[in-house]
Amino acid sequence: MDMSSMASMTMSMASSTAAASAATSSAMSMGDMEMGGSCKISMLWNWYTIDTCFLARSWHVRSRGAFAASCIGVALLAVSMEFMRRVGKEYDTAILAQFQRTVAARAADFKTPNSCEGRVSEPRFVIFRATPLQQLIRAVIHGVTFGIAYILMLLAMYYNGYIIISIFIGAGLGKFLCDWMVQRVPVGGILAASTSHSSEEPTVCCG
Repeated sequence: MDMSSMASMTMSMASSTAAASAATSSAMSMGDMEMGGSCKISMLWNWYTIDTCFLARSWHVRSRGAFAASCIGVALLAVSMEFMRRVGKEYDTAILAQFQRTVAARAADFKTPNSCEGRVSEPRFVIFRATPLQQLIRAVIHGVTFGIAYILMLLAMYYNGYIIISIFIGAGLGKFLCDWMVQRVPVGGILAASTSHSSEEPTVCCG
């Protein structure tokens, strides 16, 4: 009886010790998970700041300062999108102006001195087609612009109010800084509507 009671007491003590150690290890692991933090991702409108993640696990915001830096970076990304759109417009204008100067120089060389000065000739048109190098540069500019716009779209899909407001602020600031409207207006004439330069272009995401 004494031997059996001692054996049962030893077995009960061993089982209680094992259970206690298992509980301690699980509590430590749970504490580590809580201290490490997890990414807060929501498909609904939210105002998360700490422990937010964007695009990848490496973009894990663990402090308010880091979140403020993320908002500033997103706004600058939107500014860069407007800047690239302006670069595309300026490049198109530059290559077209270069072609117009070339055509004007050649037309001046082929003018006949016996032509009647009072005679008004009908305007002639020359088709401009970009060279392969020019078209490649245009494609690269468009690809970079579209890539930035796509990244901004992915960031907006996190439905974080601060990030979306940062995108709006960056887009407005980029328009203000990079797309200042300057237009030649004829005095005493009718301003012809130009679909390629005067009209507002659609956004990158929509066309």
